[in-house]
Amino acid sequence: MTIYLVEDDAIYAEFILKSLRGNPNYAFTVFTSAEDGLKALEKNLPDVMIFDYKLPGMSGIDLYEKIKPRLKDNNKVIMLSSLDDGNMVLNFIQRGVRDYVIKDENVIESLQAVLNGNEEDYYLFN
Repeated sequence: MTIYLVEDDAIYAEFILKSLRGNPNYAFTVFTSAEDGLKALEKNLPDVMIFDYKLPGMSGIDLYEKIKPRLKDNNKVIMLSSLDDGNMVLNFIQRGVRDYVIKDENVIESLQAVLNGNEEDYYLFN
């Protein structure tokens, strides 16, 4: 499973990588900005894209909007945010984002659930 992680916080990105790298089926590429991620996404769409919502410059949801026309059913987009804001989540749903993970103490378990197709086990929307 190819996974692109767009996260501007290098320490947080490394935390996610170290926590999920135990699965040999995951092949991660990390980008520190939406703009860098977009360059790679213009060439190739991975199986999974994990976008931090709040990025410097272009936001994660803006990045999603740019690639949305090219997404296929087998592409999964996960929006990450430290904010637990119902209005923001509703906005994501209205735009077509189906998976949202809050950066809290359960972030790794929540990401694993989405990656494994077990979203209903966690506080996520599907």
